[in-house]
Amino acid sequence: QSKGRERRQRKPKNCRREMEPLSGAAAAAAAAGGGGASRPPSFASQTNALLRKNLIFQKRNRKATIRLIIVPIYLCVLLSVLQRVINNLLDKPKYKCGCMCVDVNGTGPCQNVCGIQYSTLDQAGSCPIPNPPEWPALLQVPRPEYRAIQDSSESCRKSQSCPAAIPFTGANETLSTTVMQNMFTDLPLLNISDNASISGLLLGTDMPGTSTGFIEPAFISDLPIYVLQSECKSRDSVTLRTTIDAINVQKEIKCVQGLPLWRNSSRTINEETFKGYRKGKIGKGISEVAMAYDFQDSNEKRFNVLALYNSTYQNISYVPMPFGLLRVSRSLNAVSNAYLQFLQGQGSGIKMLLEFTKEMPKQATRLTIDFSSLIGPLFFEWVVALLFPVMLTYLVYEKQHKLRTMMKMHGLGNGPYWIIYYAYFLILSTVYLVLFVIFGALIGLNFFKTNDYGIQFVFFFSFINLQIVLSFLAATFFSKVNTAQAIAYLYIFGSGLMAGSLIRNFLEGGKFPRHWITVLEIIPAFSLYRGLYELSQYAIRASETGNPGIQWSDLNDHTNGMRDVMIIIIVEWLVLLPVAYYFDYAASVGNSSGLLSIIKRLLRKNPTWRRIAVNEVADNDVHVEMEKLDIIKERETVDQVLQQRNSGYAVVCDDLKKVYHGKDGNPDKYAVRGLSLALPYGECLGILGPNGAGKSSFISMMIGFSKPTSGNAFVQDFSIHTDMENIYNSMGVCPQNDMLWEMLTGREHLQFYGRLKSLSGSALDLAVEESLRSVNLLLGGAADKQVRKYSGGMKRRLSIAISLIGDAKVVYMDEPSTGLDPASRKSLWTAVKQAKQDRAIILTSNLQPMSIPSLALGHSCFPSMVAIKPLVLFGIFAAHSMEEAEVLCDRLCIMVDGRLQCIGRPKELIARYGGYYVLTMTTSSEFEREVEDLALKLLPNARKVYHLSGTQKYELSKQQVRIADVFMAVENLKRRVEVQAWGLADTTMEDVFVKVATGAQSSDE
Repeated sequence: QSKGRERRQRKPKNCRREMEPLSGAAAAAAAAGGGGASRPPSFASQTNALLRKNLIFQKRNRKATIRLIIVPIYLCVLLSVLQRVINNLLDKPKYKCGCMCVDVNGTGPCQNVCGIQYSTLDQAGSCPIPNPPEWPALLQVPRPEYRAIQDSSESCRKSQSCPAAIPFTGANETLSTTVMQNMFTDLPLLNISDNASISGLLLGTDMPGTSTGFIEPAFISDLPIYVLQSECKSRDSVTLRTTIDAINVQKEIKCVQGLPLWRNSSRTINEETFKGYRKGKIGKGISEVAMAYDFQDSNEKRFNVLALYNSTYQNISYVPMPFGLLRVSRSLNAVSNAYLQFLQGQGSGIKMLLEFTKEMPKQATRLTIDFSSLIGPLFFEWVVALLFPVMLTYLVYEKQHKLRTMMKMHGLGNGPYWIIYYAYFLILSTVYLVLFVIFGALIGLNFFKTNDYGIQFVFFFSFINLQIVLSFLAATFFSKVNTAQAIAYLYIFGSGLMAGSLIRNFLEGGKFPRHWITVLEIIPAFSLYRGLYELSQYAIRASETGNPGIQWSDLNDHTNGMRDVMIIIIVEWLVLLPVAYYFDYAASVGNSSGLLSIIKRLLRKNPTWRRIAVNEVADNDVHVEMEKLDIIKERETVDQVLQQRNSGYAVVCDDLKKVYHGKDGNPDKYAVRGLSLALPYGECLGILGPNGAGKSSFISMMIGFSKPTSGNAFVQDFSIHTDMENIYNSMGVCPQNDMLWEMLTGREHLQFYGRLKSLSGSALDLAVEESLRSVNLLLGGAADKQVRKYSGGMKRRLSIAISLIGDAKVVYMDEPSTGLDPASRKSLWTAVKQAKQDRAIILTSNLQPMSIPSLALGHSCFPSMVAIKPLVLFGIFAAHSMEEAEVLCDRLCIMVDGRLQCIGRPKELIARYGGYYVLTMTTSSEFEREVEDLALKLLPNARKVYHLSGTQKYELSKQQVRIADVFMAVENLKRRVEVQAWGLADTTMEDVFVKVATGAQSSDE
């Protein structure tokens, strides 16, 4: 026990980390002895193999690829159809300039005359207006239910007679009050008859303004026009009938009391107007006002006034257009005229009146909406980002099914993998977006047609490069395709909506700092949206003015964010490219010292006490293992090998342990407990054990699927902790589960992995043919069928052939013959025997002891290979018969509950754990006692090992019983009772396994 503890505590002196590389002569000598490292495949051969495989895969998957590429074409067609539908709707008479047959000269037939005077509000936008109408200037008056009241009475609200409050303030209260009183006139409403008399009144409306003044909506609506006077009589109103620029107007004009209210400061006015903005609450001073003034330091010689106009009903929060200016000119004229009267006196008759307002003339236009440019930023962002989940799914699929790891274990490096997949994604994305832009321009979408194609290409090309890097980076954090897809689609839709909401509002609001917008654009979705937004705005402007869209010269405009966006995208791509490559490399090789593993360890809970618990359990198990001389000898061999520079051993396992930590309160699972093995070149080793014995966990550590909890292993002097890249160059694997591409054929699989092993030309073709023949995949054209059409046994045979293709020095095989029929297993035995001539083979099995119903031993198949150098094969083998293990294996070891129970040659194990005959006899149930008496008579200490429905088995020691005595006793029994069947067998390897496994399980209990 002390020796075992001491060996565990000291470090090996000549581990791979401390060894110097072998010299050329030493390496040649090792190769001659069968221990030389295989020549790693060149970068070109790896790239060529992966490229050919991907081209074949894409050829088979071309329908899905074509469907993906034509998605943008379909979307362009959809946008074009929607654009045409909208244009057709806007081309109807409802939106065309109104026309009427008019007798212009009054002497003859009428003439068709078109113009704004014959149009409705819907038609006015398309009419030519050489001489716009002159409209009286109006104030924005609050609606009756929202006007301010002076007391708690609500009677004026009910009768809709509340005054229009006009708060004011200034440094000189007397002057300010006088000016405000001069604003109102008491002209009787009945005297209103023409434009001149209208302009002398302070008119207002509670109807919102519009974006154009060609038609004043207050004069053509059903709502009344208000006149603000100092006092109003009950129901003081009049109907005005007049003509405004050839437009007959008949409007009701109502009197509204204008109520000036003195306030002590401009701040008080601001608070009142703020509280009443669109709220209309009942209460003194908490409602809307018509207008407000701050006369500041005005006096008889200086007129300095600050006017506040009412823009309550102008929706200017989203579309920044100066609607409020349509209602501000009258308020400025009114206060200026009142100040003039203050200076000259009321009786002077001097007035400064605003008679009318009018727009500038305009040409006839066709009412259109550039629908594609209007919805372009958000819609096209989703179209471009749609490639992200496609690429992420492709990468995570190979990760989930361990196809990436399978390729690495056969020699594929990260460089060729990145080059081929990056190039494929780049070509796919480029074709996708080029078709999108070209087809969109051909069918007339202004978003693509008007903007410079060079800017579009640079923008889209730089972003798809960034998107590819993001796909590689994101793939390192996902292990399931469904999870990756769900999160990817949530990201592209959620980030698109967020970018559309924030970026548009921040840019159009004009109040958000521009440098913070640039910070937001560091997020890829935001930078993509900003670039699309700029393209959209320039396209809309081009459709309205006829000018070209965005050009290279426009990038110098400080308001144009396209240049900043492209710089951000390119810099971000250059920064994230090495980061993504490192994370991908760390995840693929399981680098425990990498940043990715450090992050994962920080997220774990209490890693320290778990490691302590593992070591404590291992130390407690020392005395159990030390009791077995063959295990002790194997450990001593491992110690000796670790002290040598060139030992001639292919694989050395030094105290390997693997613990799966329990979750949700479950205890830890100890899969492998201190396994030590030394496997020389040219040896065939079989590993047997029941389910859960730790065989698959051991293989997972050796092939890089999982990291050991403690301990180490060396394959051709390379450590599995730090040198898996070098180990992969000389390794072949037949995993427990088939890792195959469903779209490729068996021949194409072997050609791909053969090229990874540096085979080419006729040597590759010959090796592939021999591999297919050895596993019976040439019959019936199975070699050229896609794997998705294979049965389970055919897939298994293909996996075996893959593990042996090329110059693999070390081959791991985990239960390779699972699912094979007896005929296939027998044919594979021949291939295994031929491979044993220059290979070392180790086989595993999931055998069950007799207490478990399913007792089976498996076997592995090794096809003979042409043009393969002498090598060592460390195969993990699932035997379905002990006959197979005994015939093929030089040594056998049995694992139970993660521990190595015994190891040695089959005959040695049979001699050590055998030494008895097995007597089996079947009778009817009433004669079972006689059979038991017979066995005890032959040997008093005979042990019953099986009893079921009249069939019994007894173990009889060879040293204490003779075969002749057994035959004589059975013949005597047959004279007295009916014996249905009986037999006497020597100890088999199956019996050894059952005895060792049952004994180990009993001792654990």
